Amino acid sequence: MEPKWLLWSRKLHSIAQAGLTYSQNAFDLERYHAIQTLAAEIASDGAGVEPGLVLDLFNGDAGYLTPKVDVRGGVFQDGRILLVRETLDHGLWTVPGGWVDPGDSPGEAAEREVWEETGYQVAARKLAAVYDRARHGHPAYLYSIYKMFFICELTGGSPKASIETGESGFFHEDELPELSAARITPEEIHMLFRHYRCPDLPTEFD
Repeated sequence: MEPKWLLWSRKLHSIAQAGLTYSQNAFDLERYHAIQTLAAEIASDGAGVEPGLVLDLFNGDAGYLTPKVDVRGGVFQDGRILLVRETLDHGLWTVPGGWVDPGDSPGEAAEREVWEETGYQVAARKLAAVYDRARHGHPAYLYSIYKMFFICELTGGSPKASIETGESGFFHEDELPELSAARITPEEIHMLFRHYRCPDLPTEFD
């Protein structure tokens, strides 16, 4: 479970953002700005950072606030899954993936992320799961995130490093390296193995 201060801050930020988007009354706008500031103060106190840092993040949001979308590509070869080592997260490992860019479909985004982070060309074949990140054992995060996991077919390419990732490699399910908990959990990797082995399994959600 996420800490209550994070849930309160996120909810207040959502209310403030909706009000700032749709309200035209000057007095209401002032109140919504005050709610946004309060949300930033709650988050900064809980996280132990300066309120101004959080408020700057909140001020960068535009329009109605919705969850961010993160895609991950489960690529398999000879019963092993492809993982990449993060250069910015203490050298920990994860399934290749990242944020969906405007103009990309989720499947296209997963294919692009695998290519950019590993040098492998893949085709997204199945949506294995759509998870609310907060419900699956990840560390607390300021924003709400939906994670979409795809089973991808390896179609070509060769391994290469990127700015965000160093080496990549294929790993057996019982020989996983130390994982980046912010990006992937062992349970999520086990879920990808289940769908790789049994392609007819229904998509998991929530």
